[in-house]
Amino acid sequence: MVTSFFDRINATVAYSFVGRWFKLEGSGVDKERDGSRFLTELRAGVTTWISVNASILSDSGGTCECTTGDGCLLANLPIGMAPGLGLNAYFTYSIVGFHGTGIVSYREALAAVFMEGWIFFLLSLLGVRQWLIRLMPQSLILSVGAGIASGGLGVIGGDTVNFVGIGGCTADHYLPNLPGYCDGAVMRNPTMWLGIFTGGFVTVFLLLYRVRGSILIGIFLTSAISWPRGTAVTAFPYTDEGNSAFDFFRQIVAFHPIKLVGNVIDYNYMNPRVWYALVTMLYVDILDTTGTLYSMAKFAGLRDPVTMDFEGSTIAYCVDAFSISMGALMGTSPVTAFIESATGISEGGVTGLTAITIGFCFFVSVFFAPIFASIPPWATGGALVVVGTLMVRNVREINWDYFGDAVPALLVILTIPLTYNIAYGVIAGMSSYIVINGVTWLLRKVTFGRLVPPSYVNAEPWHIPPDGLIPVWMRYVYGYITNRPYTPQIYSEEQQHPGSVYTLSNLHADVTEKERTDRSVNFSRVSDD
Repeated sequence: MVTSFFDRINATVAYSFVGRWFKLEGSGVDKERDGSRFLTELRAGVTTWISVNASILSDSGGTCECTTGDGCLLANLPIGMAPGLGLNAYFTYSIVGFHGTGIVSYREALAAVFMEGWIFFLLSLLGVRQWLIRLMPQSLILSVGAGIASGGLGVIGGDTVNFVGIGGCTADHYLPNLPGYCDGAVMRNPTMWLGIFTGGFVTVFLLLYRVRGSILIGIFLTSAISWPRGTAVTAFPYTDEGNSAFDFFRQIVAFHPIKLVGNVIDYNYMNPRVWYALVTMLYVDILDTTGTLYSMAKFAGLRDPVTMDFEGSTIAYCVDAFSISMGALMGTSPVTAFIESATGISEGGVTGLTAITIGFCFFVSVFFAPIFASIPPWATGGALVVVGTLMVRNVREINWDYFGDAVPALLVILTIPLTYNIAYGVIAGMSSYIVINGVTWLLRKVTFGRLVPPSYVNAEPWHIPPDGLIPVWMRYVYGYITNRPYTPQIYSEEQQHPGSVYTLSNLHADVTEKERTDRSVNFSRVSDD
């Protein structure tokens, strides 16, 4: 009876204007999203929102610490937005510096973020971000999704010799002025084990039996165990910091009006260091946020396998860029599509209803901040690890049979989690790809095809997707002006599969199908010998 009640709610909303707008399953509109249901979208939005945990901005000494969310109403994507983790660190420690000891002031840095957002908006409108993704080799794109599939429970810590080592010690075993670096007693932090078992294993068992809301249950169960005082796993130990956090938690409801962050920007664009900060954040944003947004869309199954783009990409990229400037007015570092969106997608979120739910939850949390701010990081760390196992499945589709594709992909997968920066991973992958495959291509040209790697037959063909690089909206505008309406093309099976005749018109164009077959036979014989 309960199930039928929920089914009626989903069906009613699907038949309504809301269902048709967001293309819910059963709405009857063209290209409705398979598996999208109203209540599932709400649950997915709550899951994403509860997983977001950011507080690093307070180290900048700025006027606030805040996290924001943005629902993609127009783009219809299940993606939340908040200040990016890697950009948080760069903004705080490299630009503003700890408590304002950096190259520019906090307010000047916000001016750089504000201007960067508008430049980013223009680049998104012109399709530059779409060009970047669609020109990247598929193995690199897949490796970005696998590289960001990481979560944190404090199991891995710092090491003064090896840089990265085993962690999991309590705060009293941290090295002086080096939090996260253990001097001993590793893997003995009770909160770490609580996150592993209740946030990790319990969630996995619930997923195995397909219990709805598995990730949410794991997060709330871990939080509920952590809230009582006087236990080894409490989030409120009897310390000055713990007492302050518990006093805030007991308020349950609190409201802090915006007094210090509303338009505190210092528009000092005559300072060259402001432009240095702007350019640096711009190129990091182009690689970082574009890669995250694309990976989330692919994880949600919204990518077109032919054009290698996703529905509403231009609007999504523009909303992403616009949010950067609006976030600067609120006193935050660049806003980006958040990796934690993967938790909501794994719960079944595939439409903009998930994003709207995220934004609404952030609005509610303004008033119930004492409760929601008290969800400890070890409660969400397990959920992110679980979601990471879903996203890392991309590695199965990477071309591991040719070093020219495999090595750059591996560099991306390793660099992103070790540097906490997607941009650095993309740079490492693209640079190595260009060097390896560029030199190979040059040698093949210079020797007129005589010097070719034996395994070259296994190389992944690089090609420009069939729809080209011009944004769809430009095609429609051009068609309207010239009275030749743009009609989206329907591609044949040949054009939809890598290795077809169509995809050979690329870097490997001079290798015919016969040559590929002959080399494949010869290579297999050598391998057998």
